[in-house]
Amino acid sequence: MADTYDLIVLGSGPGGYVAAIRAAQLGMKTAIVERENLGGICLNWGCIPTKALLRSAEIFHYMQHAKDYGLVAEKISADLDAVVKRSRGVAKQLNQGVTHLMKKNKIAVHMGTGKLTGKGRLTVTAADGKTTELTAKNIIVATGARARDLPGTPADGKRVWTYRHAMVPTEMPRKLLVIGSGAIGIEFASFYNDMGAEVTVVEMMDRIVPVEDADVSAFLEKALKKQGMTILTGAGVSDIKVGGASVTAKLKDKAGKVTDAEFSHVIVAIGIVPNTADIGLKELGVAVDDRGFLKTDATCRTNVEGIYAIGDITAPPWLAHKASHEGVIAVEAIAGKHPHAMDPLNIPGCTYCHPQVASVGLTEAKAKEAGYELKVGTFPFIGNGKAIALGEAEGFIKTVFDAKTGELLGAHMVGAEVTELIQGYTVGKQLETTEAELMETVFPHPTLSEMMHESVLAAYGRQLHM
Repeated sequence: MADTYDLIVLGSGPGGYVAAIRAAQLGMKTAIVERENLGGICLNWGCIPTKALLRSAEIFHYMQHAKDYGLVAEKISADLDAVVKRSRGVAKQLNQGVTHLMKKNKIAVHMGTGKLTGKGRLTVTAADGKTTELTAKNIIVATGARARDLPGTPADGKRVWTYRHAMVPTEMPRKLLVIGSGAIGIEFASFYNDMGAEVTVVEMMDRIVPVEDADVSAFLEKALKKQGMTILTGAGVSDIKVGGASVTAKLKDKAGKVTDAEFSHVIVAIGIVPNTADIGLKELGVAVDDRGFLKTDATCRTNVEGIYAIGDITAPPWLAHKASHEGVIAVEAIAGKHPHAMDPLNIPGCTYCHPQVASVGLTEAKAKEAGYELKVGTFPFIGNGKAIALGEAEGFIKTVFDAKTGELLGAHMVGAEVTELIQGYTVGKQLETTEAELMETVFPHPTLSEMMHESVLAAYGRQLHM
């Protein structure tokens, strides 16, 4: 006899577990299925433990520059094993937190590999081989994604790493090659550079963090090079050979020059592959796009009745907070609540390198391509008293407005704590604010947030402190 629920959620990442909680709040009898760790990749092997590593690197960086703050710190060193242990401890704490939330909300947890076996049916196979049959009118698929391997050179966990290997290194890289400069690649490049590795980043596009505004990319590249990184854009990697103690590769720069290089380790950060194989989706006829990601409508429905999909198995952006919000939308749609569809342009993106990067909405280039007439404002950190007092006077905030209506089209930041600041503009975009409301808002002094005000003023020729 199958266990029967109102809703089954396959996958317990930030999309899945949030969906399960919202369903329980709405009175649904809910089950969640997880094959590895509650909290999924984000809590256990992604967002959270990565930020713990980066925090350690940030503290290490400040200790090395104690003199800049009138302080003395001598014989500074880093214990990589202890840094990793702290990161894993943070992940464990969050995992336990999700376990508590499942119990609190009376959500049935089934540990094992889930597979859709028919309409409203799902089989869970536990580690010991025991199977459990579940049924529900609606199923949300939230199985996430995994790192994409470099063609011909799969990650081995020894010399060639994915993000997962890079979080639990068995040794400190001496000379590190990072292939790909998206958020994951740049964050690990920043971490290992701060920890003392010699880092080279190779990006095939013409600039690093290519989804960001071009001005942000240019500033970040300059800052990272100043910190000692080697960055090659418009470049490629070929003929990779993995040895017992090193990796050799041919690096081709934008001018076409090929150089032989040797590294102790390689991190591959060239994208993700959705976890859609062998879970019954193909057999049920669930539609996917050309890249294998599930197609969904505005409320996360697939083309198959009763099956919803959220998170990294669907269209980009592939972000934890997007998955969580989709989880709420899907559940509320199932409950007949008529939720608002999510606008991808109102989803902020954050990269936790040093300096940080954050953005929401259209870049200046994308806004021009869309046909807008623009007003653009930029304000530098050097013009902000709090930034100077913090010793973090490098960076800027850029805002992009529709010149005709005053609509905030996008905001782009690089510098200290911008991942915390970006939500102000995100709220503004969600509320469809114009420059007038932002100009009339009082920002507290002294704070970094004052630069958000100044950037808006600058777009209209009214900046006060530059």
